[in-house]
Amino acid sequence: MSTPAGTTTYAKALNAALRDAIREDDSVLVFGEDVGQLGGVFRITDGLTKEFGEDRCFDTPLAEAGIAGFAVGLCTQGFRPVIEMQFDAFGYPAFEQVVSHVAKMRNRTQGRLTLPMVIRLPYAGGIGGVEHHCDSSEGYYVHTPGLHVVTPSTPADAYSLMREAIASEDPVVFMEPKSLYWSKAQVELPTRTEPIGRAAVRREGTDVTLISYGPQVPNALKAADVAAAEEDWSVEVIDLRSLVPFDDETVAASVRKTGRAVVLAEAQGFAGMGAEIAARVQERCFHSLAAPVLRVSGLDIPYPPPILEHTHLPGVDRILDTIARLQWDDEPDLTHAGSAVTQEVSA
Repeated sequence: MSTPAGTTTYAKALNAALRDAIREDDSVLVFGEDVGQLGGVFRITDGLTKEFGEDRCFDTPLAEAGIAGFAVGLCTQGFRPVIEMQFDAFGYPAFEQVVSHVAKMRNRTQGRLTLPMVIRLPYAGGIGGVEHHCDSSEGYYVHTPGLHVVTPSTPADAYSLMREAIASEDPVVFMEPKSLYWSKAQVELPTRTEPIGRAAVRREGTDVTLISYGPQVPNALKAADVAAAEEDWSVEVIDLRSLVPFDDETVAASVRKTGRAVVLAEAQGFAGMGAEIAARVQERCFHSLAAPVLRVSGLDIPYPPPILEHTHLPGVDRILDTIARLQWDDEPDLTHAGSAVTQEVSA
């Protein structure tokens, strides 16, 4: 499907970033399951093999541990591999390689050997997928020292962060929200946005800070629109963009201004990225907080069948329900407090 001039989809932005990196740097290789002739399940690598040949973009056997291990070896020989795990949960067989070698190599060799590789992980739900195809696995990677973890929510960031990830001397886990592949925005490529490690304020506000990343950023912005139109709440929306390194400065400045914070993440709530964000906000902004830091998350269950996906994923109503619990009046407005049971489970 073509897009209007100046309009780029998230998927095409990633494709352009990979194409430009391969063209400009002979050490960049792209490989994984079905990324060659097929162009990937989501067509992110479409046309790369045809343009650059099978030496630069090629298919591998269905063996994720082998893909990751092969990339480690290539890094030691001066290459910059970009590998795809096809689906989030498909990356688990490679987890031992990632944790034991990819994340530790620079430290193990006292900086003499870096692993400039990118691990592409299409992740999260919103596409009606089945089990093993819709996991939110970011918690495993952010808990692993030695990895950078990024998750762009816009086409511009998809391009810019991919180019920066490929150029990085450290391994980068590049988490791509599958539900955003077909989202569009006005952007002229190539483009450069904020670097890895910097968050972005997507909407200014004064009453509450809504902190999110990746697949839930569009929901955060929708909730902010509804909050302003229906409740006259001014919601500031922070898009983290980079989970590791984490931008404490931008997040803390926003929360100190608004005095209230809600963390929105699609992953399960217990011991997840949302809990880490809430802890960091509480530690740095305690004396500025007028209410507890609250969370909106997926339910603490294995990913449900597609017919139940909408009950598992956070939505605008659940976000507004949670914001309502932060009311700054003596008597809380319970207009949006109808799903208390769901809030408690997800919080």
